[in-house]
Parts: sequence; C-alpha cells; structure tokens
Amino acid sequence: MGFLPCRLLCHDQSSHKFKKSDKYSLNSNNNNSNHQLHSESSVSSISSQPSLPSVPSLEISIQQQQHNLSRNLSRHQYDVVATLKAHSSYISSLVLAGKFLYSASSDGTVRLWARDYVPNSLTTPYQSGNNLVVTTNSAVKSLVVCGDKLFTAHQDHKNRVWKIENDNDDDDDDNNNDNIYKCVATLPTFNDRFLTLFSAKNYVTVRRHKKSTWVHHNDAVSGLAVSDDGSLLYSASWDRTFKVWRVSDFKCLESVSNAHDDAVNTIALSSDGHVYTGSADKKIKAWFKPRGEKRHVLVATLEKHRSAVNALAVSGDGKVLYSGACDRSILVWEREYHGCGCGGVDCNSCSGGGQNGNYMVVVGALRGHNKAILCLAVVSDLVCSGSADCSVRVWRRGIDKSYACLAVLEGHRRPVKCLTLALNGSCKSSENGGSDLGSSYLVYSGSLDCEIKVYRAP
Repeated sequence: MGFLPCRLLCHDQSSHKFKKSDKYSLNSNNNNSNHQLHSESSVSSISSQPSLPSVPSLEISIQQQQHNLSRNLSRHQYDVVATLKAHSSYISSLVLAGKFLYSASSDGTVRLWARDYVPNSLTTPYQSGNNLVVTTNSAVKSLVVCGDKLFTAHQDHKNRVWKIENDNDDDDDDNNNDNIYKCVATLPTFNDRFLTLFSAKNYVTVRRHKKSTWVHHNDAVSGLAVSDDGSLLYSASWDRTFKVWRVSDFKCLESVSNAHDDAVNTIALSSDGHVYTGSADKKIKAWFKPRGEKRHVLVATLEKHRSAVNALAVSGDGKVLYSGACDRSILVWEREYHGCGCGGVDCNSCSGGGQNGNYMVVVGALRGHNKAILCLAVVSDLVCSGSADCSVRVWRRGIDKSYACLAVLEGHRRPVKCLTLALNGSCKSSENGGSDLGSSYLVYSGSLDCEIKVYRAP
C-alpha cells in the first residue's frame, strides 16, 4: 500500500520494510488509468538531463555569491545534532509546537520529542522516553497543531482531533510533556453525517455507481493546514477535493469537489488568504474566498511542472510560492498584489488578475536534486527541500531573485519525506513563517528510513 503523496513507494505492512523493487508512480489510484511507473534505472537515466529546461535557473555560482554579497556563502557541512529513532515505519510529517517536535508515521502513531537545545553543544538535545502520544490503526499522512488541539490526517479517509490536556499541576505545557492526548472528534462528525444523510442534494458521485455525502473524504487525506487566526482547518485528499472545517466545533463548512483532475497531494495557505493545492495532475491551483462570499473560487491554474506536484510552501509574507514535483525541480512563483481585496479575481479595480490574467508567473527554478522533490519548508529567506535522492538542500534567497545553495545535507538512507525549520534559540518555525533569520537555525528531516535527523547551521 502506498503512503507517499504522489504514490511514490510501496510499503510492506507486515514487515515495515521497503523492498528493493519499490517504484515511483506519478498517478493516484483514484483513477482507472494506467500508472506511470519509474524504476530506479529509469530515474537514473533522466537524472543527467536538465529538469524543465525552459525555466531559467535562479541559483548563482559560488563566485557570484562571494562577489555580490561580500561574504563567503560556499557550501559547507552542517553539524548533525541528533538522530531520533523510535518509529517502526517511515516518517510522514514533522511539526514544531513550542518546545516540542511532533513526528507522525505510517505506522499510525504520533510521537513527541522535547526540544531542549543546548547552544554550542553537540550532545543530543532530545528526550525520548515514553514519547508515544497517539496510536491509531491507520497511517498518519499529515498533522498540525492549533492551540490545545492536535489534528491528524489518515489513510482511512478521516481526520482526527486530539485534545491536549495537562496531566499535572504545572500549567506550563512548554516545559513538560506530561500531557494526555484524547481523541475528541473524528471528521466528519456525527452531526455532519446525520444532517447530510437524508437529502439527495448532499450526495456527490465519488466514482462510477457510487455516491457519498459531500462532507466525507473518499480517499486518503494527504495534507492539512490551519489558517493564520486558527479558526479554520483545511484538508486535502487523494479524492481530488479539499475541505474547510471550523475549528471551534469541527463542522464542515465547504467542500471543493473536483478541485483537480487527479489526487491532491499537498495544500498550503498564504497569509493573504490564498489557498494553494498541488496535484498528481501536474497542476497547482490558487483559490480565494472574496469578501462577502461563502465559497472559495479558483483564481489561477499554474502549469509548468511535467509531473506530479508533491510539495508546496509559501513565504512568510505570502509573496512567493515554492513548488516541488517528481520532475526534480523546485519552481519559484511570484505575483503582484492588486490591493482591492478580491484575491486576484477579475473586477473593475484589477487589471490582469484572475484565471485569464497574469495572476502568478514562474520566475525560475532551483535545481540540484536528481530525483523527485517530496517536501519543502520555508522560514525567513531560507528554503529547504527534501528529495527521493535521500538528501536535503538548503537555499537562501538573495538579491535580484537569486538563490544560493548553502548546503547539501546527507545521512538518510531512504527518501526524505518531510521537513521543518526552526531558528536556533526561539520557537519560530516554518509553520508560522518566522521573521529574522538570526545567526543559526535547525533543520529537521524525516525519512522513509524511519529516522529523524536534526542538522544545525555552523
């Protein structure tokens, strides 16, 4: 059974090991069409070819970096702070919340790691112990933390909500992990299911000769995202839809059906209210809910990738979108703001917005990985990419839209599935945008080798 967003690898559940015959697939099981499979030999044959040759590269040479920035930005080896081993199957998602790191796995568990970082020390800053906080019978595809709630997305088509309750007299949750995680809801809730059960207009066709109510996901939930104000939860699924849930009572407010022509692999939110979805149909779509409207509308379809889009990340200011795909390229997209509050939809105040206008354009590509891009993370002017080539690359945005590859982080024995970043000495991370880069930072990577590695910038 495959668990990667673009159905990349086949997993042997009985042994929790990955076979040498694993292959790469660019389509979901949602359609009856034949899957496009790439064996190790075929991937190697294209690794020497330029990815997306029509898109200019944004990376500048080391000599240009030194000349333009007047400082040495040459590639260097990062310190490996820790290697975390506890999961019995591959790591599917990593999230930083305060002084804790959450890790989710395809074995259906979520673990909690205390982040007690000691400056200028290479000793492991993590405490494991009995750090298993969530156990389910379905693979966890994604997770997010919002206040005192932990949301998990699963292979069994459901989202689960866990209430984080303190189990001792110390109310400072950031300084202890003695918390109880209680499942308080499974989405859709019973109320949503009951209220939509008896009306024919609430049913949608999910496949030939089969219908389901619109509040249900009908395939694996591949990604989660929470709005900046913490009021809305977004979930994307291989059933080609994304849904919007109200965090306060877990009610399903909206379902965008047929958002894509194939599985939705990833979803990302911008600080300006835009929703971005990436799909196995090779497309990225931008959605926005105009003022006074109840539903999201499609404002742009971005088509440059030649294969399944696996990862999206948005800069903290919402001005730059990064996309990673099986074509081994990271595309950088930028757009102009019109200032009328329409989100790019054509109106009298906008010129060039919307589906038919120049809403967002690709300005270039970041190249270096020789296999599929599986995950992206952004904090401040840093971009981190994880790949099926088992490496992590760290990029820094410079002047004139140029990028410098600061490091190639190696050590994983299998593809890197998830990433997150944190500024050293603070709680800012790629989940909340971050602000000033500071003097150092930490890179967290989760892999199909069942390990989490932590790298520190020297």
